Amino acid sequence: MLMLVITAFVLTAITIFIHGVGTTAWIRYLLATYSVDGGHFRPVKSVRVVILTAFVLITLHLLEILVWALAYMAVLPTDDLPSLEASLYFSAVTFTTLGYGDITLSSDWRLLSGLEAIAGILLIGWSTAFLFAVLQRAWHIPAGTNN
Repeated sequence: MLMLVITAFVLTAITIFIHGVGTTAWIRYLLATYSVDGGHFRPVKSVRVVILTAFVLITLHLLEILVWALAYMAVLPTDDLPSLEASLYFSAVTFTTLGYGDITLSSDWRLLSGLEAIAGILLIGWSTAFLFAVLQRAWHIPAGTNN
């Protein structure tokens, strides 16, 4: 069980690193490309910024799900998750805490999926907060304007 927890912590650290680097790079890009004084986004570009941000966040989550899926392929017996497609599917429904239950891991490994769900909740919450921060910058109307 200790190796299972260590594996989950390593995978969680990797996915947090991916999310941290991705969101930091994205906000720096947005500020350099679309911001005006005070770090707010140009009103005419606000919708584009929000849509692009949502796609970037989804892409980061897909990459993080892939990391977990590849780890499942590496450590699990092949009868639990026999293909990359099955591993991706299982990882996605676990990461998002959807959990259909049509695929379950053997009792020796199921704690790993619970720990992935915890990481997924954390990272999805981070994305929600990040998107909200971008929306706040996009909604800002500078003083003295009528739009």
